[in-house]
Amino acid sequence: MPRADFYLIGKPRFESDPLLLVCELAKRCFRADKSTLILVRDQDQADLLDGRLWDFEEDAFIPHQIAGADEDDENTPVLIVAPDIDVPDRPYIINLRDAAFRGTCERVLEVVPADPAAREPQRERWRDYKARGFELNKYDM
Repeated sequence: MPRADFYLIGKPRFESDPLLLVCELAKRCFRADKSTLILVRDQDQADLLDGRLWDFEEDAFIPHQIAGADEDDENTPVLIVAPDIDVPDRPYIINLRDAAFRGTCERVLEVVPADPAAREPQRERWRDYKARGFELNKYDM
């Protein structure tokens, strides 16, 4: 059964820098030896995240790249994917887009904004994943 984990931003360090939480999740996925896609909203977010993954921790190297940057996409453990790039699904998906992930995976990780007004779309995703048979989990971050 696939799993959907919702990470609710609440701690000040993540509120001020939501991409830090994304980096932490990517690090966990890499350490679990799970090939991961990070689905970003647009190319600007892809570029920002690419930079953050290089500098968020001095001693944490997460092999990653933006999809389509070179021919080595399939061998890169963490692939950042803008909406206009088509890549095969992977076991783990970190979803930053506005819609629920529709492909095949073992686990999808959803980052929930700190702003309560921005959480309603996440509630809709929760119901969507539940209706599709995902095991659901919620974590306060």
